[in-house]
Amino acid sequence: MSLATDFQRILQTLPPDWTDLEVDMRIEDMSNYVDTAVAVSQVNAQVYQHPESEGWHWRLLIAHSFGHAAAAETVSGVLAKLDGEGVAGELRVAEVREGRSEVVQMWGRPESVREEFRERRSL
Repeated sequence: MSLATDFQRILQTLPPDWTDLEVDMRIEDMSNYVDTAVAVSQVNAQVYQHPESEGWHWRLLIAHSFGHAAAAETVSGVLAKLDGEGVAGELRVAEVREGRSEVVQMWGRPESVREEFRERRSL
């Protein structure tokens, strides 16, 4: 199975209010490691250097609509690029966070902005 397809399957299983996702990625052929590292650097992948990593190579941090992580669409595009280059691998969900909302200072903003924020965030 391709990495991009596997990632889309992961996204489809998430609850609608997911906010952060951490996915572990491992490639099969270590001769592709450097080229893969360059590609996943576009989404700020974290290299595993933990002794208990069990052969996993990178952790991808993905944000749904806000936060300090890569957008799911960008991660999907990078994984599709790796698929096009013939890189085979495996993805595993490490952690999912859901139900959080960003904190936005609303003092001094018009009521229309506050209503739009509540509507978008379902608060």
